[in-house]
Amino acid sequence: MQTRRQCLQSLSASTLLLGSGRAWAQTSSATAVPRPDRSAEPSPLGRLQARSMRLQLRHTWTTVMSSSTHRDVCYAEYLRDGVIGRGEGAPIPRYHESVETALAAVETLRPLIERGDPWKFAALLDAMLRARPGEFAAKAAIDLALTDWVTQRLGVPLYRYLGLDPRSLPPTSMSIGIDRPEMTQKKVREAADFEVLKIKVGLDSDEATLSAVRAVSKQRLRVDANEGWKDRDLALRRLRWLATQDVEFVEQPLPAERTDDQRWLRSHSPLPLFADEACLHAESIPQLAALYDGVVIKLDKCGGIWPALRMIHVARVHKLKILLGCMVSSSVTITAAAHLAALVDYVDLDGNLLIANDPYQGVRVERGRLILPDRPGLGLLARKVAG
Repeated sequence: MQTRRQCLQSLSASTLLLGSGRAWAQTSSATAVPRPDRSAEPSPLGRLQARSMRLQLRHTWTTVMSSSTHRDVCYAEYLRDGVIGRGEGAPIPRYHESVETALAAVETLRPLIERGDPWKFAALLDAMLRARPGEFAAKAAIDLALTDWVTQRLGVPLYRYLGLDPRSLPPTSMSIGIDRPEMTQKKVREAADFEVLKIKVGLDSDEATLSAVRAVSKQRLRVDANEGWKDRDLALRRLRWLATQDVEFVEQPLPAERTDDQRWLRSHSPLPLFADEACLHAESIPQLAALYDGVVIKLDKCGGIWPALRMIHVARVHKLKILLGCMVSSSVTITAAAHLAALVDYVDLDGNLLIANDPYQGVRVERGRLILPDRPGLGLLARKVAG
């Protein structure tokens, strides 16, 4: 086993090298956090398992891209030396991923991970990235599981391993999906304890949606168009109107590939613009700096904790603002992302609050503030749920 100093050196190297990962979770019964045994010799092999789980949404979730009552995610579990590391990845159809392709990817990568040394996770996860293209939700699941395992064995929460202050996290926004005005207002009232709301737009009903929100709320607002505005002149008209509604910034107003139109729109926009669908990996960021004011980083999109850290560092070099976001996920992914929240400007980590059958307890939200668990690893506790 490596010493703590060697592990920290590996960690520092990994922030520059990695770009992906994540793994599985049990839901049938509560699981106590194993006591780390630093004296035990590592077992010859780890064991990696994966399965899908259907997360049931509290409300029908509608964006300009889709509408659904559930989301299917990939859970992963890494077991070695009697310690279980847990991870999760939410496949993103926008990038041609599904839970079926994620599970197949984990199976393909399983021999590499099981033969590898988890204490040398920087090299191991880098090899995983190079082993096959795409499938970043699956890689995120493995990344999370290995990270959870390592930090549990060390007996420290991930945020402490990274040297971060859990009291310095920005407030999270609560997302409001596209709906009829009366349902939008119902959701806004349910989110009255949050300082910030994120409103999904991108349809002809945008002004009616925002007007419905403003009729019942004076909360800070952010807007996500999800590439829904196909014309730059239309986008500019919407942005000018949104500026009169005290909106802070707008995510992905135009389709990601429309770089010339996006450059023009940024030069005319009264509001800051953030790249979401256009921002996938650290390599994307230098080109985005001339087109956007900020970037949205999601563990599922980039491949895990270490790729996300790399993106944060690159974004800072290019003087971009950073929003740490999420897909609809359980507390596994949301808690993992929350451990990084002290490094960013804005947080939108509410995916677990949108579901009715969360299999884990992890980060808590009190009046929009994230409260990290003070337990080793990601700090997850399994609980029994229906479904």
